[in-house]
Amino acid sequence: MASEKYPASSGTVAAEPGPIDLDWSTTALLIIDMQRDFMEPGGFGETLGNDVSQLARAVKPIAAVLNAARDSGMLIVHTREGHLPDLSDAPPAKVERGAPSLRIGDPGPMGRILIRGEAGHDIIPALYPRDGEIVIDKPGKGAFYATDLGDVLRQYGIENLLVCGVTTEVCVNTTVREANDRGYRCVVLADGCASYFPEFHEMGLQMIKAQGGIFGWVSDSAAVLEAMRPKVSSISAAGGAR
Repeated sequence: MASEKYPASSGTVAAEPGPIDLDWSTTALLIIDMQRDFMEPGGFGETLGNDVSQLARAVKPIAAVLNAARDSGMLIVHTREGHLPDLSDAPPAKVERGAPSLRIGDPGPMGRILIRGEAGHDIIPALYPRDGEIVIDKPGKGAFYATDLGDVLRQYGIENLLVCGVTTEVCVNTTVREANDRGYRCVVLADGCASYFPEFHEMGLQMIKAQGGIFGWVSDSAAVLEAMRPKVSSISAAGGAR
């Protein structure tokens, strides 16, 4: 049965700057902003002149960890960045910044850009939340700003976060820094994050794990999956005690 695939109660994740022991019952998978507006042509990411195909590399690693988290019963939280239809939660400085071909709130091929309830604001089908999984709508870069994420994590007794999503240097980095200030231990999945700019992705990860892990740990999907698998004792592996 799928539910028996990842029954380990705790595990040691190979990471940088060093391995980290995690109790899965106090760990949540936090998937940041895997939305059509950032991931697909015609969305906000492309209006800024970005190559949205750069973000596709994160989808399969996230899906693998998401499936394992579902099998294990781990708390799963998805976030979406976007605004109310009247833009009352969108500061003018944010709306006016830069020179996109379409601004926040403008009509686009997937509905109004970065507006809650529009098709482009929703999460991509490959990672779509299941019933019962938590979805946090956020108006800013960080997942804690102006949301109830902190309350949700406290309700479930969460101490550790497996963090992935887009983009590495913006919403992922901001959320990890917010979480660090609130006492959470963050493990960022390098292959489960992506940026429109590969060099920013690499530097974003370097910033997190620098100085002995000043903001958190950096690992990858394979290491997390390995840590989640139950370990077979050496006696069992040898065919049992003689």
